[in-house]
Amino acid sequence: MAVLFALLFFTLPSNVQAQGYKYVRKHLERYDDKEIHYGFFFAMPVTRFSVGYSPSFLTADSAYRIYSPNKASFRVGFVVNAFLNDRFDLRLTPSVSLFSREVHYDYPGGAQKIETRESTWVDLPLLLKYKSERRNNSRMYLLAGGSFSIETNVRRKELQGASRLSTGNMDLAVEYGVGFEQFFEFFKFAPELRFSHGLLNLYRPSANAAGIGINRLTTHTVTLYLNFE
Repeated sequence: MAVLFALLFFTLPSNVQAQGYKYVRKHLERYDDKEIHYGFFFAMPVTRFSVGYSPSFLTADSAYRIYSPNKASFRVGFVVNAFLNDRFDLRLTPSVSLFSREVHYDYPGGAQKIETRESTWVDLPLLLKYKSERRNNSRMYLLAGGSFSIETNVRRKELQGASRLSTGNMDLAVEYGVGFEQFFEFFKFAPELRFSHGLLNLYRPSANAAGIGINRLTTHTVTLYLNFE
C-alpha cells in the first residue's frame, strides 16, 4: 500500500503538467540563419513643420499666430535587413512618401491664410535594430538611426493670399522607434511606431510676406509602419 501511494504521489504532478502543456508550432524556425532579409511596407506618417519665430514676428508681421498642424500622409517602401548577431541587425528602409505640410497664419479679426506644400519625398533611413529574445513566434525590437531625404515633384498652394513660403528640398533626420514581430508560416509581420525629427532648417529667406515672421522650419513626423518580410 505504501509503494502504491508513493507511485501515485510522484506520477500525479507530471501527469497534471503534461495535461496543462500546450504545443506551439514555431514558424520560420531558421529565419535568423540568413544574413540578409528583404521585405516591403506600407506606412501612414503624421507630419508637420516645427515653426521657429524670427524677431520680426512681433514688429513687422501682421499675423498674431503662425503654426503648422499635423497632416496625415502616405508612404511605401522596401526593407533590406542585414543580420549582425543575435541581438543586433542593420536595417535600410528606402521609401517614397507623399507629404502635404501646411503653415497657417491667423490674423486679427478672424482672417486666416493657409500655405500648403504638397510634394513627394524619397527617404533613405539607415537604422540599427536591437531585438529581444524570441518567444515562440513573437519578439519585440527597438531601432534608432538617421535618415536622408530629398524632395521631388513639388506643388505649392496658397489659400487666401498671393505670397509663397519658400522651403528647402533636402533633409536630415534622427529616427527611433519600437516594433513587434509576429512570425507566421510563410512570412513575418511587424507593426512598428517610428519617430523622426528633422535636423536641417528648411526655411529659405525671401522677400515674400509669408516668411516675415519665420526664422526656422524643421520637420517632425510620427509614422505607423506595417512591415512584411
